[in-house]
Amino acid sequence: MHIGVAGNIGSGKTTLTRMLAEHYGWKPQFESVTYNPYLEDYYKDIARWSYNLETYFLAQRFRDVLEIAKSKEVIIQDRTLMEGVYIFVANNYEMGNLSDRDYATYMQLFELMMSTVRQPDLLIYLKSGIEHLVANIQKRGRDYEQSISIDYLAGLNRHYEEWIGSYKGPLLTIETDNIDFKNNPEDFAAITDRIDAQLFGLFK
Repeated sequence: MHIGVAGNIGSGKTTLTRMLAEHYGWKPQFESVTYNPYLEDYYKDIARWSYNLETYFLAQRFRDVLEIAKSKEVIIQDRTLMEGVYIFVANNYEMGNLSDRDYATYMQLFELMMSTVRQPDLLIYLKSGIEHLVANIQKRGRDYEQSISIDYLAGLNRHYEEWIGSYKGPLLTIETDNIDFKNNPEDFAAITDRIDAQLFGLFK
């Protein structure tokens, strides 16, 4: 089984992925952020490095999905192949950070990949407002993230809402602005109750 966790930068994806993996005994699959060779350059000059960064992420996420498909374990994935394309690439293309030529080439690669894989058995979407995202980004203190603009985050949020609004698979949306699932056991229990209902109630 493949569980995907989706959400904007600073929404708490990695934290929730880790906590759910521990709670259910699932195997976590984390996104390769620390080791992405383009990430720091990207935030310094987004237009210059967008195609390089997004193509690197695409290759990594496709590899992850292929590994997930082979596994007999329940795997929970921090950020999916689809949102990398429908959110981050779409936003960069809209902002003029990807040329028509690069975008067309990228989408051709993505469509070929999607013809060989399937979407998650359950997608958990962490819906967060801008203030919440900014507070979390500042709190974790990654130097390369401190230059992210409010407009950039807002654009990503808009694309998330559009994508989730048209998503056809099993979906669980969690509003994160007024909860603290990391530090409040009741908030985390409310999330696992909803997951239990999806996986062990409605699906059986």
